[in-house]
Amino acid sequence: MSSTVTLSSIRAVIFDLDGTLIDSLADIANSANAVLESMMFPTHAIDDYRMFIGDGVGMLFSRALPVEHRKEEVIGQCVAQMRVEYGNRWNVDTAPYAGMLELLSDLRQRGVRLGILSNKPQLFSQKCADAFFPQGTFDLVFGQREGVPRKPDPAAALEIASTFAISPAECAFVGDSSIDIETACRAGMLPIGVQWGFRSADELRSAGAHRILAHPGELMHCLPAS
Repeated sequence: MSSTVTLSSIRAVIFDLDGTLIDSLADIANSANAVLESMMFPTHAIDDYRMFIGDGVGMLFSRALPVEHRKEEVIGQCVAQMRVEYGNRWNVDTAPYAGMLELLSDLRQRGVRLGILSNKPQLFSQKCADAFFPQGTFDLVFGQREGVPRKPDPAAALEIASTFAISPAECAFVGDSSIDIETACRAGMLPIGVQWGFRSADELRSAGAHRILAHPGELMHCLPAS
């Protein structure tokens, strides 16, 4: 992480989506299990998906499939079917985490630019942003897009900073996994972890999180007063 990144310099916050802004675990797990069941593969407990989520849909199935079936063709079939299954239930049990709407409102009032960067496909990232948060909450929503490398590659995070006309050193990156923390560090942004998401505080700490939040409201104490 760049030594120039400090709490007092933050003018923008980029959030991960699943496990950070929204609790989407059950809808993702139930959709993936429907895919596995339709293809006669074993399913998994919802909690197991905490370790499957974060690297994109293809990687989710490379972890969820039996080892002997983790072939490119099979994973591709699962990914295609997941679009259908998740499209039918992406908003059944998903909701913002408690305190998140209040945090985002406070950040907007303070003039902080807000973005989303997720490894969830762009279509569903935008759907979730539109459905679960007031219009205009986020200045930019980036999910997984064709031709753009997934996190932890910093390219998309740096694209957001460039679009905001804000230097990476003025951005905080907030997420629930080591993937997010690595993305922040590689982009020269302030890496902040959240312990209410899908991964452990130990994982975030080991990855280099500057701070780990126990509640969304704590982020306001990390940022400079207006």
